[in-house]
Amino acid sequence: MTRSKLLLILVIAVIVGFFLGFDGHKLLTLENLQANQGALAQWIDQNLLTAVVGYAVIYVVVTALSLPGATIMTLAGGAFFGNLYGLAAVSIASTLGASLAFLVARFLMRDTLRARYRETIAKMDRGIKKDGAFYLATLRLVPVFPFFLINLAMGLTGMKLRIYALVSWVAMLPGTFVFVNAGTQLGQIQSTGDIVSADLLLSFALLGLFPLIAKFVVGFLRRRKVYAGWKKPAKFDYNLLVIGGGSAGLVSAYIAAAVKAKVGLIEKHKMGGDCLNTGCVPSKALIRSAKAADTLRHANRYGLESVPVKGSFKAIMERVQQAIKTIEPHDSPERYRSLGVDVMLGSARFISPWELEVQHNDGRSERLTARSIVIATGGKPAVPNIPGLADMNPLHSDNLWQLEQQPQRLLVLGGGPIGSELAHAFARLGSQVVLVQHGDQILAKEDADVAELVLEQFRADAIDVRLNHTAAEFCLENGEKVAYCDHQGDRVRIAFDEVLVAVGRAANTEGLNLEALGIEPQKNGTLPTEDDLSVRFPNIFACGDVAGPYQFTHAASHQAWYAAVNGLFGSFKRFKVDYRVMPWVTFTAPEVARVGLSEAEAKAQKIDYQLTRYDLGGLDRAITESENVGFIKVLTPPGKDKILGVVVVGSHAGEILAEFTLAMKHGLGLNKILGTIHPYPTWNEAAKATAGQWKRANAPQRLLAVVEKIHSWRRG
Repeated sequence: MTRSKLLLILVIAVIVGFFLGFDGHKLLTLENLQANQGALAQWIDQNLLTAVVGYAVIYVVVTALSLPGATIMTLAGGAFFGNLYGLAAVSIASTLGASLAFLVARFLMRDTLRARYRETIAKMDRGIKKDGAFYLATLRLVPVFPFFLINLAMGLTGMKLRIYALVSWVAMLPGTFVFVNAGTQLGQIQSTGDIVSADLLLSFALLGLFPLIAKFVVGFLRRRKVYAGWKKPAKFDYNLLVIGGGSAGLVSAYIAAAVKAKVGLIEKHKMGGDCLNTGCVPSKALIRSAKAADTLRHANRYGLESVPVKGSFKAIMERVQQAIKTIEPHDSPERYRSLGVDVMLGSARFISPWELEVQHNDGRSERLTARSIVIATGGKPAVPNIPGLADMNPLHSDNLWQLEQQPQRLLVLGGGPIGSELAHAFARLGSQVVLVQHGDQILAKEDADVAELVLEQFRADAIDVRLNHTAAEFCLENGEKVAYCDHQGDRVRIAFDEVLVAVGRAANTEGLNLEALGIEPQKNGTLPTEDDLSVRFPNIFACGDVAGPYQFTHAASHQAWYAAVNGLFGSFKRFKVDYRVMPWVTFTAPEVARVGLSEAEAKAQKIDYQLTRYDLGGLDRAITESENVGFIKVLTPPGKDKILGVVVVGSHAGEILAEFTLAMKHGLGLNKILGTIHPYPTWNEAAKATAGQWKRANAPQRLLAVVEKIHSWRRG
């Protein structure tokens, strides 16, 4: 705790001590106020300015420090200054005092709570930013809620002070008036119960509903404003129309069909989207072939004779295409039509918030309407505007799978997950790979020790990794393709046969006519979505790569549930998308799998954590498979088993991570993992071993010392 916080606590303690020491709690009572009303009124008449200032200061102090007596002070305002001046003095002083209490709570506690309960506080702040004023007004209008608790609780949120002060001042006026007016009749009051009767409390409770009604009205007006100028159809062709047949679109359509909605799905190219045709499926098939080649090349690890690998790249790519064709029926138009989805092959553009113009691939054109529309048009590889790059006919994740000849020299731009996975696969298949990374580590979103372990394996597999290199120019020199990179002031020449661009992805929004609806993509190309995944209009939603913030197939499927359910049932209940537990895997060798906080993120956000690290070199199954390279890192709050984040680096990392992801999702700690029977010998025993390592580090040493003495005594 900082010196300034300690000083403030000391000042508060001194003031409270004086208050209690001089019987302030006894002075600020109804009986004492009535007994001294005459004498105080006479003194106030003679010292009005001093009385008003002193009254206001005392009121501010009492409110700011949450001392008992605010009700009596309010009565005194009416008794000595009348309705008009009393109401003005009390409303201003109470607002100032409440604001000070708000600031004190924020200064003393918010940073600590934010560090300890980061996700909870962040979620609370998002809600406060959106609806905080309404909630605050509701609480202020109902005197049943202790105002001092409201002051302290709101100080721990991210609400802005000016909003808090203004809403508090306005919303407290009705209740303040009741008490000030009662103070003008002080002699007739026997207890505060005479002021706030059951009927009056009921009236205030009904008044407290006003902000909720106001919220509904504001929402209604916003909807009217955003839909102004658009004519809503009297009836609709569909309950839900989905644009895009990738992971997000397929899941959205599947969910809608499952609940018996009439749903249409529009796909202009290939069903299954990037994941099936150009992403997850083909890349993992290629990576598996590369792993087989590496196993044969290093068969001596398993007591066998290593053999030179002479593979046919064309045959490898045919296997990749076969994997796609085998999975293709799962995502085919025929399957989805059998599920009740009206599948249309073609492109779509918005005519209105409820109407699409569909241009079918067979040349037909028609206009279709739906109550809700889901945009699930996915993404595409981003190709940077580097001089000469376009002339190199660059490869990327979309066109790579049409290659028939393996490049002897492959230049890979980008050391993120896609670039790293493909660079490693081609290197293991025999290409000479140069990987150019702009930053100082590959896999920039991972911790440095994670990236370093992968980098060591890359170099062992003869990948030439160029960190802190920036591609500046491409050209042909004597018929040879050449890239020039900037590196710490030097210009570096790299010759290559093919260049693979893997520097990120951009959302697909072209041709949708979004500008007609006033929808503008964000700087990163994705569409701006609300918490319920709606895009500007309450009936238009986006999910998958076109929405962000995570561009994973499983993230797209996760979002699709929210888009479909909110699109179909949002008039009754809307769900906010939950990103709290989002895992991902990079399929290099070793694999890198992560969920939750990394060490770097915890440090950047100033979150206290305890690190438990388990070396996979000690795992029996890893030893038997000669895959004993890697580790598991688990972040927990100091002394607690709650899981904040996990990274697994090693063989089968993705499968090992699943157990930690399940535990985080359902609030299970490391003690629960430790208490679960894991079959031996399996890779998932690593999760239990990590939990056991945490347990040993957090063993109750004092209790163990006592137990040791008891055992010694029992031995005699």
